[in-house]
Amino acid sequence: MSDTEIPDDIVEPVAPPRAPTLSRRNVLGGGVALAASGLTGGLLLRRPRTAQATGGRRKLTVSWNANAVCLSPVLLAKEYGIYEKNGLDVDLVTFAGSTDQLLEAISTGKADAGVGMIMRWIKPLEQGFDVKLIAGTHGGCARMVGSRRAGVTDDPRSLKGKIIGLSEVSGTGRNTFSILLKAHGLDPERDVTWRAFPQPLLGEAVRKGEAHAIADGDPILYLLQKQSDGDLVEVLSNLSEPWQNRVCCVVGMAGKFLRSDREAARALAVSLVTAASMCADNPETAARVYAPYAKASVEDLVAVLKSQTHGRHPVGTDLRGDIALYARELRDVGVMRASTEPNDFANRIVDDVFV
Repeated sequence: MSDTEIPDDIVEPVAPPRAPTLSRRNVLGGGVALAASGLTGGLLLRRPRTAQATGGRRKLTVSWNANAVCLSPVLLAKEYGIYEKNGLDVDLVTFAGSTDQLLEAISTGKADAGVGMIMRWIKPLEQGFDVKLIAGTHGGCARMVGSRRAGVTDDPRSLKGKIIGLSEVSGTGRNTFSILLKAHGLDPERDVTWRAFPQPLLGEAVRKGEAHAIADGDPILYLLQKQSDGDLVEVLSNLSEPWQNRVCCVVGMAGKFLRSDREAARALAVSLVTAASMCADNPETAARVYAPYAKASVEDLVAVLKSQTHGRHPVGTDLRGDIALYARELRDVGVMRASTEPNDFANRIVDDVFV
């Protein structure tokens, strides 16, 4: 194999070895499989050669949601110099606007890339934003819990006739759990009632009996369940069957940038899946790095990160497969257009930067 070939039998970097302790010095010195030669877990990474920043590194702006602990690998890669090891100079920009605004920012070049939840991105991407998905980072980050006092158990069928509280009654949470309820034999339109509550009042809604179950992201739902004195039981998550092996959050790259510098796009994908693997192997380290952004203890953040699948980060064919499944399910519940062909859609929005 030549020095410029990428092994075609490897679909994603191998997770770095687990170590009892992890220091910034170890990473910068190559202690977690980030060799100066550019080899990352078996994938040969060719350095970007165009539009380089100071020091020979390609400058990138990456948007992320600092309220989402599941995106801590974005910060971890910055803190431990993983971007730099892969030839990048990355500026992180916190984005709190709507998904449409974020994708517009990426597609118009105001940001070069972003990381976010695929169920928030998939419908806007159907509308034609010039953004390509280049990697998945993990699975899991949304869950539904229900009140035992209201008769809810860990069996999704116990939700029949119940009120489910959400912060967005027509948003991603409803789409996600509508599909999962349907997979478990319930009609998401007739068997349950969806009701909107401000996110800070979701727990109070259950305590007052105004909702029998609630759905949202972590660490919010994890903390509410922990503080419920045993009343709240997990009913579903976006790792429940049949989604147990699905990706949740993905890396999106501006189409224009990708077409002009695929090597930098590859470098970003490698950096983020490497950081995700670090998160899987060393959740305590990831939690400490992310803790300043959270209203939760390091211990709680570790518990949340362990509940997620940061060891699975599909690219290429594997990522297209996940996207096609989501597109088919969203089409079947009327969220995506009836004319959308899932495989064609997945092929259009996913770019395999490793070929």
